[in-house]
Amino acid sequence: MSQMPQRTAVSKCPSCEEPLESGDRFCGACGYDLSVVPARPGDSPILAVNGAAPAPDGVDWPVARDSDGRGHPAPVHAAAELPGTDSGGSPLPPPPPPAAPPSAPAAPASIPAAPAEPPAPGVRFDRPGEPDEYPLQAPDPRLSAEQGPAPERAEAAPRPAPAGPPAAEKVCVACRAGRVDDDGYCENCGHAQPRERDHMEQESGPVAAVSDRGLRHHRNEDAFSVGCTVLPDGAPASVAIVCDGVSSATRPDDASLAASRAAGESLLGALPRGTHPQQAMHDAILAASRAVNALAEEPATAREQAPHQNAPACTLVGAVVTAGLLVVGWVGDSRVYWVPADRATPPARLTEDDSWAAQMVAAGLMSEAEAYADERAHAITGWLGADAYELEPHTASFKPDRPGVVVVCTDGLWNYAESAEEMAEAMPLDAAVRPLHGARVLVGHALDGGGHDNVTVALLPFPAPPQGAGSA
Repeated sequence: MSQMPQRTAVSKCPSCEEPLESGDRFCGACGYDLSVVPARPGDSPILAVNGAAPAPDGVDWPVARDSDGRGHPAPVHAAAELPGTDSGGSPLPPPPPPAAPPSAPAAPASIPAAPAEPPAPGVRFDRPGEPDEYPLQAPDPRLSAEQGPAPERAEAAPRPAPAGPPAAEKVCVACRAGRVDDDGYCENCGHAQPRERDHMEQESGPVAAVSDRGLRHHRNEDAFSVGCTVLPDGAPASVAIVCDGVSSATRPDDASLAASRAAGESLLGALPRGTHPQQAMHDAILAASRAVNALAEEPATAREQAPHQNAPACTLVGAVVTAGLLVVGWVGDSRVYWVPADRATPPARLTEDDSWAAQMVAAGLMSEAEAYADERAHAITGWLGADAYELEPHTASFKPDRPGVVVVCTDGLWNYAESAEEMAEAMPLDAAVRPLHGARVLVGHALDGGGHDNVTVALLPFPAPPQGAGSA
């Protein structure tokens, strides 16, 4: 056993730096055993950990025997048995229970190093002539936790912070953090999210369409379908379908969407097979009618629908443009306009409304101005839906002798440009080569006028350009 050397006078406790009196063998503040204070080493200085400065030179250090012959003092107390201070001089917190990892390992009590935090277990020192591994003189409480039962180790392990919404989920456009629920509201801030159909744009070759909710409606009940195909002789053909949901009916947005998709698919499937465009348009309207009628048979409609409500319903208008033929078809009060490229030539309206006002004018009972000024003007007399009186698809064919642009739109636009001359004036001059830009301008015209209804417009240049042509 090593013999304890004679103790020399120490002015302060090496552990807590409490002032000492002559003859003290134990610190009155922390109970440190002053008889084992090691001597200041001459050739193996104590290294500062984490950048802490070494102990002041004014402290008297007695000589102590080495425990291993390499300048390492023999351990007297375990670190957890004595109080200590951190690198700032504040008292260390009491040691945690063995099952939980401590916030910071305590310094070995037998090494009166400068106030500094000791390294974590396994930290390696690079001392010239010394072993790389510094032997810890106090048991690491984390070793006990690792030796405990598996469930306890799992509980003691740090858990990752909760992540934000998964990438597949929609994130709120307002707070950028909350998840959007199925009803379209943010679960964090409650902000209502814009619907996907509030504003839609699509360009397909030389055809383009834009649809907007408008400024007064809470949702967009319009829908459209545009596309291009090739006739059996290789000639190009452009197609546009625009549908307007009947607001007084159930699920008008679903009706317009189903009708536009069914009619568009029917046209794009029939034209390449050689079906005449006018017959293809008639068949497309029938296909759209069947799609809307099917909505009334769905259980969701039956649960939602009250006895006084109508089945899902919408109107439809469409156009097919080929190299030399223009075909239009409609049911309801959406319209098709013809605007020549040469604005010196008069434009024309190519459809007649299925509405109360149109009936009054056709019967000679009112002038057009009087009829459309009446509050009943927009009451429709034809529509697609299970409760329609009688389906009468309207189709017409034209052979324009000059280039121009075909405008297919709902009443949300023509309410602000009712006559053909007003529609031509609102449309940009370059709409034939920039149809998407022209459609945006027309929608903006309706919004600037008040935007009281949903607004949808599709533009088709005539004659149909070769495949691959589009907006400049």
